[in-house]
Amino acid sequence: MNTAPSLSPVATAVQALAPYQTYLCDACGYLYNEADGDPDGGLPPGTRYADIPDDWACPLCGVTKADFRPYTPPSLEALRAALPRSSPVAARGGAAGVVIVGAGRAGWQMAEALRALDAKRPITLVSQCAGDLYDKPLLSVSLARGLAPDTLAKESGPAAAARLNLRLLAHTQAVRICPDTRTLRTTRGVLRYDHLVLAHGAQAALPPALPAALCWRINHLDAYQRLRAALGTSPKDVAIVGAGLIGSELANDLALGGHRITLLDVQAAPLARWPAEQAGAPLLDAWKDLAIRFVGGVQVARLEPVAGRYRLTTACGQRFAADQVIAAAGLQTPTRLARSAGLAWNQGIAVEAATLRTSDDLIHALGDCIAVNGQPSRFIEPIARQARAIAAKLCGAPPAPYAPRAAVVRVKTTSHPLTLH
Repeated sequence: MNTAPSLSPVATAVQALAPYQTYLCDACGYLYNEADGDPDGGLPPGTRYADIPDDWACPLCGVTKADFRPYTPPSLEALRAALPRSSPVAARGGAAGVVIVGAGRAGWQMAEALRALDAKRPITLVSQCAGDLYDKPLLSVSLARGLAPDTLAKESGPAAAARLNLRLLAHTQAVRICPDTRTLRTTRGVLRYDHLVLAHGAQAALPPALPAALCWRINHLDAYQRLRAALGTSPKDVAIVGAGLIGSELANDLALGGHRITLLDVQAAPLARWPAEQAGAPLLDAWKDLAIRFVGGVQVARLEPVAGRYRLTTACGQRFAADQVIAAAGLQTPTRLARSAGLAWNQGIAVEAATLRTSDDLIHALGDCIAVNGQPSRFIEPIARQARAIAAKLCGAPPAPYAPRAAVVRVKTTSHPLTLH
């Protein structure tokens, strides 16, 4: 890691007396607080921004220090006071406004981007969960960082809705899009829209041999909190099926939390998407002192409850016992909403790269649910740029075209953090 330029003794003394500052990652919204540092990334608490090496990577999305800027959180009172004095950038086509489906990072960043350009446009956010704001990557490192599950939400859904002056429909399922009437059918009634934005993400894939009722799929805060509650406070035997990014990160964190992990994958090494010498081999070496047993080259054929526990049987006849089972065999985008609207599909909701417009002029999409030129968008870094592109289009602001670029992946295996390209 490169070192930052050293300061003079006087400058060092002045810096030491200055209040700690916070810096915002423009790519993903991560907040670097000097008081907390980034211990997993080699920055102990109290590390000043000026002392951060230039090649340090954002813990969430992997961009560098150059993509951060000073940040002062606005007060709720100040934001509310500013709303009546603001005026929309462009005239709106009706009172229905924008309906956003999904209250994960993509949905909330979409709402933030719209509000930055238009303070009065009606916005409705439909969420199948509570809609609380949290950083999903923390689900993979919370045990290592000593974070309690109930502390992971950084803002409640209702508080964020009040801050952004929008309507939040929490615990509401989007059922069907009716493009001819510009309506979205939900479990709480029918919503009209002038523009619809799909930000419902992807869900953890479920291999045929794993019944949904017998295993966990950790793709949002609520599921993670319930898993942690099920694990309790004593060490458990946990089987994880799938050793990609999510499976490897969860295995690492749960092992650091005292649990015994069996990690199964059809590939011969973890993180098989990357060359073994770049990812799998160093990770296995780092796991030698952890209670992680990796078994590669196996296909799970059956999962069944046995005497209050679970038994996994592979196609080659091996058996593994576990107290809890986690499916981490990749992500898949739900197709129901896209099909109901007749949207083009290509490994995800097909969107135009620059504007994120779907095959319907009034429907845009961003985040995990989309595919650009057949390539799914599964990483955090692009989301803020995607939201700005859509907001500029919907608000009549100067274009902010989205351009896909190669992702830098930060693997949050704290025993051996990896940055992969």
